[in-house]
Parts: sequence; structure tokens; C-alpha cells
Amino acid sequence: MSGHSKWSNIKRKKGAADAVKGAIFTKMSKEIAMTVKQGGPDPESNSRLKDVIAKAKSNNMPNDSIARAIKKAAGAGEGDDYEEIIYEGYGPGGVAVMVRTLTNNRNRTAGDVRHLFDKQGGNMGVSGSVSFLFQEKGVFLISSEAFPDEEQVMMDALDAGAEDFSAEDGYYEVTTTPEAYYEAKDTLENKKYVFEDASLGPVPVTWAKIEEEEILQKFEKMLDKMDENDDIQEVFHNLSD
Repeated sequence: MSGHSKWSNIKRKKGAADAVKGAIFTKMSKEIAMTVKQGGPDPESNSRLKDVIAKAKSNNMPNDSIARAIKKAAGAGEGDDYEEIIYEGYGPGGVAVMVRTLTNNRNRTAGDVRHLFDKQGGNMGVSGSVSFLFQEKGVFLISSEAFPDEEQVMMDALDAGAEDFSAEDGYYEVTTTPEAYYEAKDTLENKKYVFEDASLGPVPVTWAKIEEEEILQKFEKMLDKMDENDDIQEVFHNLSD
């Protein structure tokens, strides 16, 4: 894909500030809590939990911390009840942004997200204001350094049910329909592929570009501040590299 926001986010997070890194375990614990309460504590029967555990491990969350988070969420009456809320808006330069949050206080989170948009010259919109610019897809990112045979990776991805494959900037991107996501993931994992990132979520269908360096810096700063916020789990945007 032309400048998929996933690539941008991963490159940025690899050099993340300590404040961002410190928030990751909190975010992962909340994600585990919600996923366990929705589908149970067994990752073999709860595919989303299996995904979250893999993501937590890729972020260097210790196994005992993951186990504690699952146990706490599975305990009757323990822990906070989080709800998932998606906020939409336009960032600096008119870039479409979708912000996925997990919160136990929607008024606090809505105020925080609105402030983060406003602070850098963006604006939060109503539900549906930018979601039409995205399409739900499954996306896997695989390191081309770890798996250098591009033709083999492409064939394996297509055999697993991928609808699209591309290579750019050190990564292969494998795209699936939402319905094919979990089966494709299992098939590729059985072939010993390791994912830099695997997610089911909104992927842009149209792209925006920021030419002015000052506006680009404002957009990057907005993303950094969103990463630091404990309630914000993921940010999707349609900025092209």
C-alpha cells in the first residue's frame, strides 16, 4: 500500500519516548481485561485474546504480568469495566483520524481526545465524520529482514487467503477481509511466520498528504500525545508517507 499508516506508526513507536513506552503495559492490561470479560480467559477459544497476548508480548510485556491481567479480569467483580469508544476527526492538514479508546469514564476520555485534536489545530467530529474514508481489514506486517524470500512470503500469504500483498520499507503487508483474518493468521503462524504487527481494524481507502513541514510536525506531535494517553489504545489515520 502507498504509505500505509501502520508502517508510519511502527517506525515512530520503535523510537518512542519513555512516556509512551511507560503507557504501553497499562494499555495492554486494559485490553486484556476487556477481551477476557467479553470472550473468556482461554486464548484457544477467545481469538481476540490470543491476538492481544501476542501484541503484549511483542511490546515486551512480561509473561507473569500478562497472566496476572488475565486472572484479574476473570475474577468475579474484580477490575474496572471498560467500554470501547471510537472518536473521529481531522488532524492538522486535514488528515482523517480515528481514535480507538477503552475507558471507564467516557466524559473524561471525550474531553481528553477533543483537547488533543484542538491543541494541534485539528478538530474532533461526530460519529461517521471520517469513518467512510476507511474500510475494515485484517492487516499483518512481516519483517522482510526476517523473511527475505519475498516471492515465497507472497505465495504463502495468498494461499492463506490474503486479498492483497505489498512490500515496502522493510516490511511485507498482508491484507485480508475481516472474515478471513483469523484463519489466515493461524495458517501463517503454523508456517512459522512472526508478525511485527497483526490487527483487525480500519484501513484507509483514500490518502492525504501534508506538504508543509510545520503542519507535519504538529500532526506527529498530536499522535505522540495520543500515544501517551492511557485511555487511547490505537490511532488510525490516512496520512501517506
